[in-house]
Amino acid sequence: MSYTDKHIIENYSILFEGLNSLTKIELIESLTKSLKREKKAKKDHFFESFGAFGSEKPAEEIIKEIKASRNFSNKEIKF
Repeated sequence: MSYTDKHIIENYSILFEGLNSLTKIELIESLTKSLKREKKAKKDHFFESFGAFGSEKPAEEIIKEIKASRNFSNKEIKF
């Protein structure tokens, strides 16, 4: 944990001292839900990255199209 994180926690702790027990429990529940959403969002984002390219064409045909669309130019580079 960084110095900044510790400082933030200390400042929030001071603010929370004035809250009643019920409000503190609500706050804990809210933080817990926030952590669960964050974890789920990361997991969903990871799995959404698979299968991004959708095509009915076979892989060999796609490879041929990519290779056929390549353009090469011979330029002389002077140093």
